[in-house]
Amino acid sequence: MIHSRVPVSDLREHVGRTVSVFGWVNTLRLQRHMQFVIVRDHTGMVQVIHKRDNGPLEAQLEALTPESAVKITGRVVDVAQVKLGGLEIVPEAVEVLNPAATPLPIDERTGLEQRMDWRFLDVRRRPATQLLFAVQTTLEQGLREYAYAQGATEMHTPKLMGTASESGAEVFEVGYFGRSAYLAQSPQFYKQMAIAAGIDKVFEIGPVFRAEPSFTSRHATEFTGVDVELAWIDGVEDVMAFEEQMLAHAIAKVADAHGEAIAEHFGVEVTVPTTPFPRIAMADAQEILRRGGWDPAGDKEDLDPEGERSISAHIKEATGHEFVFITHYPVGIRPFYHMRAADDSSVTLSFDLLWKGLEVTTGAQREHRYGVLLKQAAEKGISPEPMQDYLNAFRYGCPPHGGLGMGLGRVLMVMLGLDSIRQASFLFRGPNRLTP
Repeated sequence: MIHSRVPVSDLREHVGRTVSVFGWVNTLRLQRHMQFVIVRDHTGMVQVIHKRDNGPLEAQLEALTPESAVKITGRVVDVAQVKLGGLEIVPEAVEVLNPAATPLPIDERTGLEQRMDWRFLDVRRRPATQLLFAVQTTLEQGLREYAYAQGATEMHTPKLMGTASESGAEVFEVGYFGRSAYLAQSPQFYKQMAIAAGIDKVFEIGPVFRAEPSFTSRHATEFTGVDVELAWIDGVEDVMAFEEQMLAHAIAKVADAHGEAIAEHFGVEVTVPTTPFPRIAMADAQEILRRGGWDPAGDKEDLDPEGERSISAHIKEATGHEFVFITHYPVGIRPFYHMRAADDSSVTLSFDLLWKGLEVTTGAQREHRYGVLLKQAAEKGISPEPMQDYLNAFRYGCPPHGGLGMGLGRVLMVMLGLDSIRQASFLFRGPNRLTP
């Protein structure tokens, strides 16, 4: 008789029946009279119990090693005192599908760096990490749902570029049939081209590459970006409104699907934010921070990580909100394609979104007027020739538009209270890590 696979989480429905469970050996307790094996699949753990009888099953169970892939066929028994769901399996057949070598290269005490070397084992042995990827899936689903509902079109833009995007710094150069190509730092130029192509609202969730030699807990050289661009906007406020609604929708979806599990495994509560999010101009934020002793020399144009944490704490105290948009960044620290304020040419119509003190998004209204773009590029010492394909998009009737770029890993990091972005990706890439 063939027994189909039953997930551990469904065993309660099969009490008294013979089923097959496929999974990994989590732990072994081989006592004088009894053999206990905890088997784990992606849905949970179950205890397999066998009374020693000098038979073939005893020998098979005795030979098991932790993390071996096994198929256990046996009867599901209701045993109230058993911690794992009040159930046990009394085995009738044991099949080792793939034995695990011993000893395992990592255990509970292994540090993060070494666990990264054995990431498949690390993820498999940690239910919390598997939950992280379930949360990521739901979060992306929520972001897409909102974008689709707003009539946005999902695009897939090239990751190989003939010229370095943005400022030309911090790009990876790759050989390309005898010449150089560059890995895209952002889909920025391409999503603006899509707006110029008459596609009203555009979004993309895809890889982004940054050749920054940054060794912080929040930087990666390859990460997943969530990019949005919106046409026919009245101003940058339209972009911020789109983002706060999109995030609120996606976070509500995560809270609904995984709130309890996140509280159990990560010890954090997922709070669905109210909209609108608070907004504060950069100059006002700096004034508040300097009153508290930040940047005593008064020469910082941008907020450093300490400043971001402090202003977030201030806003949380004042409004109870975990999110804050910092707006009107100075021209000097924003790219040439950010539109400048009509009433103050020293600031841009741009924003960063901070969540619990961490920057998760940068956005802006873009400059859509060809002549103004050329002038702003020249002011920043940028030559128009290599960017002519991009600039051409603004010569033939490009509408007013704006957009944002959000780091998916950073959002997960804040949502789950992780210490490092390394934990928020499956296989991390940083200046010192290109493997596995």
